[in-house]
Amino acid sequence: MYDGSFSVRMAAVVLLSGGLDSVTTLFVAKAEGHEIYCISFDYGQRHRFELQCATEQARRAGALEHHTVKIDPVLFQDRSSHSATALIAGGAAVPENRSELLTGAAEKQIPVTYVPARNLLFLAYALSFAESRSAGYLYIGANALDYSGYPDCRPAFLQSFETTANLGTKAGIEGQGFSLKAPLVDDTKADIIRRGLKLGVDYSMTSSCYQPSDKGRPCGRCDSCLLREKGFAEVGVEDPLLLKDLA
Repeated sequence: MYDGSFSVRMAAVVLLSGGLDSVTTLFVAKAEGHEIYCISFDYGQRHRFELQCATEQARRAGALEHHTVKIDPVLFQDRSSHSATALIAGGAAVPENRSELLTGAAEKQIPVTYVPARNLLFLAYALSFAESRSAGYLYIGANALDYSGYPDCRPAFLQSFETTANLGTKAGIEGQGFSLKAPLVDDTKADIIRRGLKLGVDYSMTSSCYQPSDKGRPCGRCDSCLLREKGFAEVGVEDPLLLKDLA
């Protein structure tokens, strides 16, 4: 997205959830020659096992630093209805077995797994972290194809944030700005898996499920599980996560 009008520093901050997309993005950033800093977020998500995956994958990638930011989940609760996003413990039920998701029919809907302005919050933290470490790149595993309809995964949003980052920071106005990279944004889940396998990504230490067991066993029914299963099936390899003892 970066148009070359700034001098961009080579270090990169990677938003690392521990999911399949973000871990692939981490190793893409590494392969592209960046020194890596990683940032993860604990916002009371049901799928907390992903944070263990993030910690291990940051270590494997040789990240210079990895920080997990804690965000109070009350921020994502609608106090008028006493409900919360389905990704938060105690929130709405996670949708299951949405076959229409696999055909693209669900893309016009924003499901209850949407977390209000999540990527906007995460990128703001990552931007501050990047400026403090003189890192010129932000990497995010956002995807506009195999996703559940989230508005903050779209290229238009990402381009807008990059513009804002370069308008609202000291580095930006002094000519040492930021490039926001979403290397998977136009890829299918199968494309992402193929790319990660070529980079040596260990997908057994990633978590995609919205409601896994404490040890990371996926439910096999939520949107994210269905998309992951479809991706591995199209690649023609078995998901290594399913070969682990996660009882």
